[in-house]
Amino acid sequence: MKPNPTHAALAAVLTAVLAAPAAAQNLAIVNGKPVPSARLKALEAQVARSGRPIDDQVREQLREEAILREIFMQEAERRGLRASPEVKAQLELAQQTVLIRELFADEQRRNPVTDAELRAEYDRIAQSMGQEYRARHILVETEDEAKAILAELARGAKFEDLARQRSKDKGSGANGGDLDWATPDVFVPEFGQAMARLGKGEVSPEPVKSQFGWHVIRVDDVRKAQLPDFETVKPQLQQQLQQHKLARFQEQLRSRAKVQ
Repeated sequence: MKPNPTHAALAAVLTAVLAAPAAAQNLAIVNGKPVPSARLKALEAQVARSGRPIDDQVREQLREEAILREIFMQEAERRGLRASPEVKAQLELAQQTVLIRELFADEQRRNPVTDAELRAEYDRIAQSMGQEYRARHILVETEDEAKAILAELARGAKFEDLARQRSKDKGSGANGGDLDWATPDVFVPEFGQAMARLGKGEVSPEPVKSQFGWHVIRVDDVRKAQLPDFETVKPQLQQQLQQHKLARFQEQLRSRAKVQ
């Protein structure tokens, strides 16, 4: 039977049409083996998680990386490296890492942090805030030097002038010893505790010893610690609460697991 040219042409067109979607799913063909486009998407997702923008140049670099990975994988397979017990164990760990990461991401999607939870956490922190102090200090090497400064202050010397002239802390000393607003916990314990015992306008009655030397401290003002507005700290709160929820999820899974 003589072939029909029309039928042959139609068959060629159909073959091309049916093959097009399959070809579109492949990034490249390396040594006769297709490289799925999904690998490029996986690399793009990895880059996106790092916060790096993906433009055409980056996409082309990732395409080349996907092709190189396939070339290297083929060579590793040719050498029989997959059969190594150590390699098998490492591959299993890598697979676990990917699946566990996706498990945690899925849990966060199923149990997201709500605005109500964020607001409640903000209010809790605001209520727990203590006092903050606008303090100055003069830092010297010895206790005798600090006592001499206290004596000069008692005779009417200006704290700011003595800080500029005598303080070892050149940063604050240049500003008259000013340490700006801060809570006691940002300082070493000896300093923070001594500062917290002072009221507005008071000078430490005795020199305060710390790892840095001897301090004379004055508190210029005291106020309730200031918390940044809700919108400013919302991203940090979101991250913290997500971590707390994820930690609870992990603890629940561990407690339910039967381990022998």
